[in-house]
Amino acid sequence: MKMKIGVLMLFMFCLMAALTAAPLWAADAPVTTGQSADQEKGESLTEINKKLSNPMSEAWSISFQQNNYKLVTVAGHDDRWNSNLNFQPVMPVALTKNWNLITRPVVSLFVSQPHPEVRAGSSSEVDVKTTTGFGDTIWMEMLGPSQKLTGNWLLGLGPTFIFPTASTDFTGQGKWQVGPAAIVGYLSQKWLLGVFVQNWTSFAGDSDKPNTNFMNLQPIAAYFLPGGWSVGYSGNILANWKADSGNVWTVPLGLGVSKVVKFGPLPVKIGLAGQWMPIHPDTFGQKWNVQVSVSPVIPKLIKGVLFD
Repeated sequence: MKMKIGVLMLFMFCLMAALTAAPLWAADAPVTTGQSADQEKGESLTEINKKLSNPMSEAWSISFQQNNYKLVTVAGHDDRWNSNLNFQPVMPVALTKNWNLITRPVVSLFVSQPHPEVRAGSSSEVDVKTTTGFGDTIWMEMLGPSQKLTGNWLLGLGPTFIFPTASTDFTGQGKWQVGPAAIVGYLSQKWLLGVFVQNWTSFAGDSDKPNTNFMNLQPIAAYFLPGGWSVGYSGNILANWKADSGNVWTVPLGLGVSKVVKFGPLPVKIGLAGQWMPIHPDTFGQKWNVQVSVSPVIPKLIKGVLFD
């Protein structure tokens, strides 16, 4: 419990410090070119959208992402909803003029997880219960070259970890996990294409919990429109390498729409997405998801180049 509280306090401290620092968007304000105020505002919002969509961007941001999954359960029981709220800061730091280190944690603030439970007085019949609590924490460190070296190409490589910070047995996996993460993409004036992959394997943790080995592959596709709008693919392809044949993959088909707006000087990206999973595990597999995200740009806590 001390570790869980410590993780949450760390992120709350970073957030509070960020919001009191010198504004990032003041330094990145668009240059006047003689266009109308509406044109300049539209172009600046689109550029902010591109930065927030770019997994290797130098902009700092935080994101609150709410997912609402409809799950198949077990024979004889109806589908149930799994709801989770994730807190996802993105904190890039320039190590040198040519290399950046990007820290991308994902903290599961709220997980409402359906699960089977043996019915009282029975040895085989089960009911479906729902448990709510904190989830596990993902921590990824990505090292990548700056655009000075790669141009429009986006490249990154590093380790990714899962810490067993869940507050219940059902809202986390109970395992310490580690593996590789990589990003490959291309960012043009109007669109972004890429892929972001992570794979975790357990190496320690609760001995009563099964060992894990699974992948999260996120295709990235976005088309940027005037006024801070964008549309693109939404969804994460999942693979549980420990599952039985036929239950390994979760493959979504999804579409997302986002818009950057300003609340005073604060740019915020608001997104709405839907996903349908035609391929999913037979038991507690994801069938549908409705996703809402809110992502403010925040001031940089660490500015400049660390090592000349």
